Amino acid sequence: MGISDTPFSPRNLLCQENPDACFKEQQQEEKEDDPCLFPESEDEYYIQCLLQRETTAFGSKSCCTGCSTTTSTLLKRVRLDCIEWIFNTRASLDFRFLTAYLSVTYFDRFFSKKPLGDWMIWAIRLLSLACLSLAAKMEQSTVTPLSAYKVQDYDFDNQQIQRAELLVLSTLEWKMGSITPFSYMSYFINKFCGEYKPEGLCSRVVELFMAVTKEINLMDHRPSIIAAAAVLVAIDAQLTKEAVELRISPIALWGSQENEHIFSCYNMMQDIEKRIVKTPTSVVPPHSAAGTRRRLNFNEQHCPVKRIHRL
Repeated sequence: MGISDTPFSPRNLLCQENPDACFKEQQQEEKEDDPCLFPESEDEYYIQCLLQRETTAFGSKSCCTGCSTTTSTLLKRVRLDCIEWIFNTRASLDFRFLTAYLSVTYFDRFFSKKPLGDWMIWAIRLLSLACLSLAAKMEQSTVTPLSAYKVQDYDFDNQQIQRAELLVLSTLEWKMGSITPFSYMSYFINKFCGEYKPEGLCSRVVELFMAVTKEINLMDHRPSIIAAAAVLVAIDAQLTKEAVELRISPIALWGSQENEHIFSCYNMMQDIEKRIVKTPTSVVPPHSAAGTRRRLNFNEQHCPVKRIHRL
């Protein structure tokens, strides 16, 4: 099957977006997403803006009950392979962890709009490459040449990658400012920890963000729910349901249903923590959450807390 017979053909890449509207929306997203525009005293307003946008994207859904795995077995396996490649490429190109997470968000958003169907494996691999390159253009301070993205067993040229990027952009309606749990991280760290922040907390939270991408489809859980649960697990992975409710009760962002979803997500991340602790390094499978943590090498430049808010 030639590329002209695939979703990457030129006729499938026409953009119906009004350029003026596109740039206007981008400017609005940049204004809302840049917390540096808001002083510390207006953190609550900034978070409310994020939650409004999140509600628009996810509707009333906080999480999908029972969605600890992606719905399609085939997509789950291919998705894990793509995430593994994204994480390895992030490390080799020294990208921020947010960049990798955002690319997985694009990937899940794309397949929430376009069923897997008869997609060839090579086309899905190309799509994951396009998601990472687009995320890098959104988050990295320098432009990485397309030739730097290497996929084992495939040799994609720049034109094929650009066509794949256009397919992702058109499918996502050019709305690339996706909200992620990183947007909420420092807010919840401040809320749950106050002035005392345990050493290494930022790294543990980011570890959980990255590990959970292999456990769930990111379209099944709201980013704010993932963020709150990850921060709580990073602070204390032994909390009871009552203790979790006590921690989140002062935060008037959600109703009782969302609080239940936070605890459900907290339990899922507890399980991730247990597997990481119990699994010896020598037997860690490459697609496991434990394998993700073993390979993540955290340092200050990749920890986004300082960028999100001034702690």
